[in-house]
Parts: sequence; C-alpha cells; structure tokens
Amino acid sequence: MMGKLIRIALFLCLLSSSILGQDMHYSQFYAAPLYLNPAFAGSTELSRVGLNYRKQWPGLAHDFNMFSAYFDHYSYDMKSGFGVAFNSFHETNMDLKMNEVSFFYSYKLTLSEGWDMRFGGQGALVMRNAALDNLLFGDQINLFTQTINPNTMDNVPEFDPYSYFDVSFGTLLQGQNVWMGTSMHHMNTPSLSFFPDNDQNLLPMKWSIHGGANFGLGSNNYFGSNGENMASLAFNYKRQGPFQQLDVAGQLLYGSFIGGLSFRGIPGLRGNANQDSLILLLGLKFENGLVVGYSYDFMISNVGVQTRGAHEISLRYQFLLGDPRSRDRRSRVLRCFDYLL
Repeated sequence: MMGKLIRIALFLCLLSSSILGQDMHYSQFYAAPLYLNPAFAGSTELSRVGLNYRKQWPGLAHDFNMFSAYFDHYSYDMKSGFGVAFNSFHETNMDLKMNEVSFFYSYKLTLSEGWDMRFGGQGALVMRNAALDNLLFGDQINLFTQTINPNTMDNVPEFDPYSYFDVSFGTLLQGQNVWMGTSMHHMNTPSLSFFPDNDQNLLPMKWSIHGGANFGLGSNNYFGSNGENMASLAFNYKRQGPFQQLDVAGQLLYGSFIGGLSFRGIPGLRGNANQDSLILLLGLKFENGLVVGYSYDFMISNVGVQTRGAHEISLRYQFLLGDPRSRDRRSRVLRCFDYLL
C-alpha cells in the first residue's frame, strides 16, 4: 500500500508539472511538421496529409493520449503554403480534454539557387474541459496509516468548459539537404484557468530551434544514389517557462525501410541532470508517397520503467494535387522532406 501511495504522489507531481507548465510533445517531432513549426505549411511544395498518435505512460493507472491530423498544400502562383490541423489531448485522471483547430499560412522567399526562407503564422481556437472529481489533494494522503481520506479541506468550485484563441509564428530556412527553423508558440500567453476570476495562470510562451541534415549513402555520389539510401540527423531544442528539452534523432533509409534512434534530455546540467528517454523508431516508405512510422520511448529517467514509456504512431502521405503542366512546378521535391518521417 505504501508503494502505491508513493506512486500516486509521484504521478500527481508529474501530472501537475506536465499540464500547467508544458505542452504535450511528440517523440517523432519531425513527423508532426505543423505542430513543430507553422512555417512547415507547404514546405514539401506538394500536398500532404498526416496523422500522429501518442500514448504516454500506459503503465500508470492514468495516462496521456494525444492525436493530431493535418493537411497542407503549396500554391506556386502565390508562393505560399496553407494548412489546417486538428489536435486533441486527453489526460484520463482529471478527464482533462483539450481540442484545437488551427489554420496556417506561410510565405516562401527565395534567397538563392537551392535556398529558401519561409515565414509562417498559426491561429488556433482551443477548447478545454476537465472533471475535478478524481483529483487527489495532499491532505487526503496519510503516509503513516497508509490510507487515503475521501474528504479534503480544499474548496473546488464548479467551472464551465471554455475556449481561447492562440497565436504562433515560425521561420524555416531550407536547402537541398539542410534545414533550420525557429518557432514561437502561445505568443499571446492565453489564460489556462477554468475560473474567470483567476488571471494569473497563463500559458507561457514556448520557443524552439530545430534543424537537420540528410546525407546520401550512394557509392557514386556522396549525396545519394537517386535518393534511395540516405541517413539523416535532426534536433529540436525547446523551452517553455522553467522547462527545457532537447531531442536528437538519427535515421537511416535503406530501400523502403527506415530505422532510427533518438535521445531526449539535456545531460550535464548543473544540479539538474535531465536524461529522459531513448527512442527506437521503425518505419516504411512506399513509392506512392506514404510513410508510416512507429516509435517507443524507453524511459531512462528517475520516473522509472513502471510507466512503460510511450508508444507513438505517425502516418504521412504527400502527393501532387492538380495538373503539373499548368504551373511552373519543380521536377523534384526538396530532399529534406522527401522521406523524413
């Protein structure tokens, strides 16, 4: 019983920090382009549709679930990308639900042959709801008697579901085999409180810098044998309020098979070592433009293996919409986003 109480207390601490301080994240950050950076809208210069699903900490009594669906398209006439996305988050303990509908726009500025800069914006309508009946407060846990008191002295008033508007912005530098981006989410710092009188609980801004490079593995040409076999490196550093996180990912494309290994954490921080997960990725790339990926987070932090890590699935399909003879379209897609999950 004592062990169960300790696990409950640990879970509540982690839960409060995750909900109040940070956005949910995808281990396959490169496979959720519009969630990562609004400037990715239209970045393939094709049409693209994708799905992402994450189930975090299934080993606990209550877990986190996140789902995303998106579509983006590039207009050659307007040199612009357009996109729409739906994101849904559900935490089962408080029955906390967040649904978001986002619209994206990006503009491409040609810098030189093979180099482009994109500027993107995002406007989102977010709806939040929760049930506080299952909350467990500190005065309910008695570690000495190893019991949980059903009553609490904390007064939890009634509240109604609410919605708010969210604004984000990003930039993206693209080359043939290299990309680098920055993003700033929640620029208007909307309120997260369910109670209208509380104007102190604001969602902090989240800023991120990310990038990557692809390397061909062809024997005749360093930059690949027709793009069939390639390796890639990608990273994403983000900070939100007092929290920061670094993801470093490596992938290998061999024929249709994709394998990868990622690390999440910031080792070496003075007094605050942060080593969260090792992430294993398996995927397939089909000739019709469909890419499917599965990843699993192996927890290496003090949270422990009892959480059973996290499962994540991504699907992406990119295609040419319309008649290519009616526009001055490129004969190729930028290799940075041709296969990267």
